[in-house]
Amino acid sequence: MSADLQSTPFSILDLAPIPDGRTARDAFHHSLDLAQLAEQHGYHRYWLAEHHNMTGIASAATSVLIGYLAAGTDRIRLGAGGVMLPNHAPLVIAEQFGTLESLYPGRIDLGLGRAPGTDPRTMQALRRHLNGDADGFPRDVEELQRYFAPAEANQAVQAVPGQGLQVPLWLLGSSLYSAQLAAALGLPFAFASHFAPDMLLQALSLYRQNFKPSEALAAPYAMVCVNVIAADSDRDARYLFTSQQQQFINLRRGRPGPLPAPVEDIETLAAPAELFGVDQALRLSIVGDSNKVRHGLQSLLRETQASEIMVNGQIFDHAARRRSFELIMALRQA
Repeated sequence: MSADLQSTPFSILDLAPIPDGRTARDAFHHSLDLAQLAEQHGYHRYWLAEHHNMTGIASAATSVLIGYLAAGTDRIRLGAGGVMLPNHAPLVIAEQFGTLESLYPGRIDLGLGRAPGTDPRTMQALRRHLNGDADGFPRDVEELQRYFAPAEANQAVQAVPGQGLQVPLWLLGSSLYSAQLAAALGLPFAFASHFAPDMLLQALSLYRQNFKPSEALAAPYAMVCVNVIAADSDRDARYLFTSQQQQFINLRRGRPGPLPAPVEDIETLAAPAELFGVDQALRLSIVGDSNKVRHGLQSLLRETQASEIMVNGQIFDHAARRRSFELIMALRQA
């Protein structure tokens, strides 16, 4: 089966970036504006990611922000890409997303990640009594599935709201672990190649070869998340991309902060070894004018046969960010 731009659904991952000099409130308003733009231009879904103790990312209270965006849109699917399940009791997440599904029926997704999405001390602050059980993630996923399934006879604990609402679950990953678990549970799978591309093709192959049909999903469904920065010229796109490059450099230096303004020459800000490491992490990013982005997306689809593409774009200027997502969808609709 071949995939092409016209037939492949496109979606957006929003990290709710806080640009340098702006606030979380600004980030929320920008996210709502971008979600409304995405709905207008035909994007399929719009996901927000849970991060904590990150002064450049505003989506820590992921379910609250999803509710804000859902209230300001009409049709587009909203969801978490993802909720970091080790940070939470499954019942609490079931109640939160059961509430969202009750308010906005048929529009809510719940993507689940296994990483904490933060540093060890913040993880301790999130779950003070975490027992350190590294193998607890599959058990937590199955517990969450039970809370969204119809209630069983004599079920002692129910998610209210949530029970019986069948909120769609996704597993997210940047390695082989979640690919295998998604295949075993018969769930859709999303790979985070926007920051960890190394195992992309291996994970997709493993997921498809080992997929077991379930009540949730009859056949494998794999989504690939990729950074795409589109602009009216290659030069403009490369300039905009330097904000994301700086963000990765700062994170690797242990100094995460607001999304930096773009610079003309990224090589003046980091040592060659730092730039090499960042380039490796971001090497699948597609950066350029419409023609270059078209070829990049077509190549990605040929290689991965992705069921869906999710686009991330950390761009400092909101107007330029809007323009990037408009150009991307224009390619799909051409």
